[in-house]
Amino acid sequence: MEAQKVRLSDPRHLYPRPPYPKQAQNLPGTEQKMEPAADHGEESYTGKDQLRGLVALVTGGDSGIGRAVALAYAREGADVCFTYLKSDEDAEETARLVREAGVRVLPIQMDQRQRDACDDAVLRCQRELGGIDILVNNAGVQRTYENFLEAPENEVREVFETNIDGLLHFCRAALPIIPAGGCIINTTSIQALKPSANLAPYSATKAAIANLTLSLAEEAADRGIRVNGVAPGPVWTPLIPATFPEDKVAEFGKGTLLGRPAQPAELAPVYVFLASPAASFITGEIYGVTGGEKQL
Repeated sequence: MEAQKVRLSDPRHLYPRPPYPKQAQNLPGTEQKMEPAADHGEESYTGKDQLRGLVALVTGGDSGIGRAVALAYAREGADVCFTYLKSDEDAEETARLVREAGVRVLPIQMDQRQRDACDDAVLRCQRELGGIDILVNNAGVQRTYENFLEAPENEVREVFETNIDGLLHFCRAALPIIPAGGCIINTTSIQALKPSANLAPYSATKAAIANLTLSLAEEAADRGIRVNGVAPGPVWTPLIPATFPEDKVAEFGKGTLLGRPAQPAELAPVYVFLASPAASFITGEIYGVTGGEKQL
């Protein structure tokens, strides 16, 4: 019997292209109000048992890239613990998707700016799911400003404490628990190397995350743990209508070579690969997923 040929799709037209409807949300945003709706792989992602029997902790797993990663990991056979800040409705949907994949799920509502909350989340994952093999530091926040000098101090601190302090809290708590062969994957951004003036605090945190990823990879190697990063370009997530002006939302992602932003489902396979045995000799690397938006 002749094998069926893989069906190729033009990446420029795989998903709706801008302009999108003008829209706005309050932080942290919700999937329920996105137009067009984001794709997390609900109908498209098929697992191949690449992570069967492992346990993954995904921060910010209720929506966006985090939901897509949680769903893909579940369909690859991993039990999934995920954290979220506020949106119970989004968290419930992610939990449903993971549960339907036939694995265990543990949602934890928490604020990762607090080290005790991060420690508790790691301990709960270890106690209730049996350990942590994969840590994905994905949760983050951004804010945009016309003038950085006018950015409120409390908002700047929120971005740094969430994006950097939270990542450090989780790494400190999880690194002694992750066994040899396990891994840490950090979500950085194209903004780390190609910063936008209106995202100055966020861009600075993403540059720090990229740097921390490389530093941590060297130390974790002595434990047999791999550490890598993923640097997305523009991705259609609730943070966009929650933090960008409506006219910018309507044109979001138009400047990539493919003429559109990524959907979260297009990021998930990279996180699966980096967590899988296929990436056994990959550590200290940053993988760009930018749609051709060039990094410096």
